[in-house]
Amino acid sequence: MSDSDLGGLRERAANGDRDAVDQLVELAGERGDLAELRQLAENGNADAAAQLVELATELGDMSELRRLADRGDRDAADQLVELAAERADVGELRRLADGGNRDAADALAELTEEQTEEQDESE
Repeated sequence: MSDSDLGGLRERAANGDRDAVDQLVELAGERGDLAELRQLAENGNADAAAQLVELATELGDMSELRRLADRGDRDAADQLVELAAERADVGELRRLADGGNRDAADALAELTEEQTEEQDESE
C-alpha cells in the first residue's frame, strides 16, 4: 500500500468509516506498527488495543505492555506477568504484585521458591 493510499485510509477512518478503521488495524498489525495501533487504541478502538497487546507481546516490548497495564488493560497486565515470569524479572513481578496483581504475586512466589531451591542445590 502506498503512502497516499494509507493517508486516504487514515482520512476515511478519521471521518468515521468503520471499514477503514478495521483495515488500518489490520495493516498496522501486519506492519508491526505500534504507533499506529497505539493511536487507534487511544481513539477507543478495542480491536486496535487487542492487536497492540498481541504485537507488544510478540516483540517482548515490556515497556509498552507496562504502559498499557498501568492504564488498566487487563490483557496487557496478564501478558506482562507472563513475560516477566519467563524472563525471571523479579523487579517487574514485585512492582506488579505491590500494585495488587495476584497473578504477579503468585509468579513471584514461584520464582523465588525456584531460586531458593537452586541455591540450596548448589551449596
